[in-house]
Amino acid sequence: MNRATVLNQLRAHRAAMAQRFGVVDPALFGSFAHDQATDASDVDILVRFDGPPDWKRHFGVQTYLEHLLDRPVDMATRTELRAEIRPYVERDIVHV
Repeated sequence: MNRATVLNQLRAHRAAMAQRFGVVDPALFGSFAHDQATDASDVDILVRFDGPPDWKRHFGVQTYLEHLLDRPVDMATRTELRAEIRPYVERDIVHV
C-alpha cells in the first residue's frame, strides 16, 4: 500500500466518515504522507469532528479506517497533538 492508494481510499469514503462519525477535514501525515511507508507502518490520520470528539466517534472512525485500510491507524485531532510535535505534523499534512 502506498500514499496514492491510501488517499484514494480516504477520498472514496470521506462522505461516509462525515455522515457516520461527523469527520470533517481528514488529513494524512507521517510515513504514508511522505510515501515512505513499509509493511509495518501504521497510517497516521488527523481529523476534525463537526461536534464534540467523544470516545464513540473517535474509536468508531478509527476502527472504520483500520478495517478499510487493513492496517493499524494512529488517529488524532488537532487539539490532541502535543505542542512539541505539532509543527512536524502540520508540515506533513496532506488533506484528503
